[in-house]
Amino acid sequence: MRASLIGGMLLLASISGVRAAEPDTAYGAYQRGLYQTAFREATLRLEKNRNDAAAMTLLGELYNQGLGVTLDPKKAAEWYLLAAQRGDANAMASLGLMHLDGRGVQKDPVKGKTWLEQAAAKGSAVASHNLALLLLTSGSDMDLEQAVELLRKAADAEIPDAQHALGVLYLQGRGVAKNASEAARLFERAARNGSSVGEVEYAILLFNGEGVTASESQAARYFRRAAAKGNAIAQNRLARLLVAGRGVPANKIDAAAWHILAAAQGLTDQWLDNALKDLSADDRKRAERLAAERLGMR
Repeated sequence: MRASLIGGMLLLASISGVRAAEPDTAYGAYQRGLYQTAFREATLRLEKNRNDAAAMTLLGELYNQGLGVTLDPKKAAEWYLLAAQRGDANAMASLGLMHLDGRGVQKDPVKGKTWLEQAAAKGSAVASHNLALLLLTSGSDMDLEQAVELLRKAADAEIPDAQHALGVLYLQGRGVAKNASEAARLFERAARNGSSVGEVEYAILLFNGEGVTASESQAARYFRRAAAKGNAIAQNRLARLLVAGRGVPANKIDAAAWHILAAAQGLTDQWLDNALKDLSADDRKRAERLAAERLGMR
């Protein structure tokens, strides 16, 4: 779970933060999706300056994601290491994740954590988030306290998964005083930053009126946004609302389509099965076509 959830965020956060005060052609090309141009420009920069850590980090990202070049985690790790040795916090964070997952390098949790700590100390919000997640698993009160502070830094930097994680701690009262209003505020920020899990959590609080004024229609909108992104929980909850006509007009065909998509991801629901069992054969086919259409749009 860590590799897919955390690693994917790193690309967006690290590149957007690199050399923000000094735009250049290499990173500009990367941001426009011109990956071969980005590779060429980064290589040219290194020919002029063999210690250009930002260019090394960019080459690492390109190899790590297989953008404009053949996917090669080992080469990515080599470029990250060169950049990290020259003090690049983004490369440190990337290298830390690779050591944690054993991707491109030998798996080494201790070394991975050390790189994340160094990156976090240099202000990397992504590293702060990932280091916090590691600390949350230790069961130590001291680590929990540190994790909360790291999540605050990452949340303040608008890292949506950090906002969601911190919101969960406030909802549970773990490491912080229990505060549903603060949890709702963080979930809403995560949702605004594109987090489907943030959208789901905020929708649940809206539906229940916990920490925020109750609104079933608003809850349905957030569930629908997350459902459209493929979140199975959102698809399931939206299907239930559509059957019951709560927050949205009742629509069993639409409900069945979302139920099909959620079930395809392993989220079964006997209540929905029973509620939709009387659909006609034609309506069921319409629901199946609608589900297939939605799947094809993602």
